[in-house]
Amino acid sequence: MRSDKQGTFIISLDFELFWGVHDVYEKEEYEQNVRGAHNVVLSLLEMFHLHQIHATWAIVGMIYFKNIEELQSMVPEHKPGYDHPKLSSYHYMENNPITAEDFDLFFAPYLIESISSTPNQEAATHTFSHYYCLEHGQTLEQFSADLQLAQQISRKHGSEIKSIVFPRNQINEEYIRECKRLGLVSYRGNEDSWVYRLESQEKKRYVKRGLRLLDRYINIFGHQAFDLPVPTENLPLNIKSSRYLARCSEMLKPLEGLRLKRILNDMTYAAKHGKAYHLWWHPHDFGVNTAGNLKFLEQILEHYLHLQDKYGFRSRNMNELALEIISKEEG
Repeated sequence: MRSDKQGTFIISLDFELFWGVHDVYEKEEYEQNVRGAHNVVLSLLEMFHLHQIHATWAIVGMIYFKNIEELQSMVPEHKPGYDHPKLSSYHYMENNPITAEDFDLFFAPYLIESISSTPNQEAATHTFSHYYCLEHGQTLEQFSADLQLAQQISRKHGSEIKSIVFPRNQINEEYIRECKRLGLVSYRGNEDSWVYRLESQEKKRYVKRGLRLLDRYINIFGHQAFDLPVPTENLPLNIKSSRYLARCSEMLKPLEGLRLKRILNDMTYAAKHGKAYHLWWHPHDFGVNTAGNLKFLEQILEHYLHLQDKYGFRSRNMNELALEIISKEEG
């Protein structure tokens, strides 16, 4: 049964390069993925244009610079004071020389220009330094300084940040209020299930991770399609996630058809019932086996066009969606 409401397809990407994984991987372990992300971004922009996709790119502010010297000149006074210093991008900079041969692991201003010049793409923020909002030791004041620095560098490149994706999906309600004070209108919240709610050092995180992995292939926790926020809700609006689009796995290759079917069924459910469906990933996820990952994504985007034709399913980026909702309240 078709709903009278129009369904909405949302895509957001966490564009972070090595700043997003320096505390997880050694450079040698993951540099191929990160270097590959440059071509991935350009391929995604081409695919999005071809398939009429409006996407939000949540960009780590440190990527905007051309080199380490430019970045060092912008280091703020109030840096994140994590109890575990290894989490900090500034700690990484201070303890690991970033030479010219590795600039593509950390900087990509030309890609940000490509994003900004492609129709219907939103340049949002993933904070300036890949800031963790639930880690012990950091403060609201430090977060605010980080976000304001992200706004400053974005304005310098001609755009105003209106949406945020919190690194590692660590969402802090007090910090959301600070986002409102600084003029943001939307953020990407977590899925509506206890298994997707994250804490900093949560003991159950391995159990949750296993259940999330299983849910990629089998419908355990529902379609994760959702009703859009209503105009009366407080800003910034929660444009929550539905599913993380993981990279194609060689080890689980026989199950990839199941994973694709899971996503396509979710999208169909959202389109038929007038709900929203929000898919997200990192460009560096596709940095290795790029062709295979893009082929998987292409099937999703082709299905979107089918649903657009059959049910009026539409594509919106986070800021567009928030502004539509806000305008309903004002109207």
